[in-house]
Amino acid sequence: MSAAWGKCFDPSGALYGVPTYPWRLAPDGLATRRQLRAEGLRPGGQPIAAQAMRINRRTGTPRVAYLYRIDRAKPVRPMTSRKWGALALAMLARRTCPACRVDVGYCIPRSHGICGMCLAAQDTA
Repeated sequence: MSAAWGKCFDPSGALYGVPTYPWRLAPDGLATRRQLRAEGLRPGGQPIAAQAMRINRRTGTPRVAYLYRIDRAKPVRPMTSRKWGALALAMLARRTCPACRVDVGYCIPRSHGICGMCLAAQDTA
């Protein structure tokens, strides 16, 4: 067993306070938030059941992913019409150029802050 793997294996939780498993070696029945979301679930207020850990080879600092019990997870709340409307308005604001006030059909890059046509006009001026 490598030293890095040994630091990440604490199934009793004596070292870190919660059961800790090496990356990708967590027991069945536990999942990260992303894995829950892919199955249409959310943690639903349950406490962290365990954590998956790996040691960064370059810096030596641990990377941690919290794990939740799948059997206690709740279904994701459905989007309401108001949430869809708010999301549509937010995306419209990201697509609208502040200089020419035109919906350009793509998200304006934050690095420039204006659309490609306004940027080209600025470069030629």
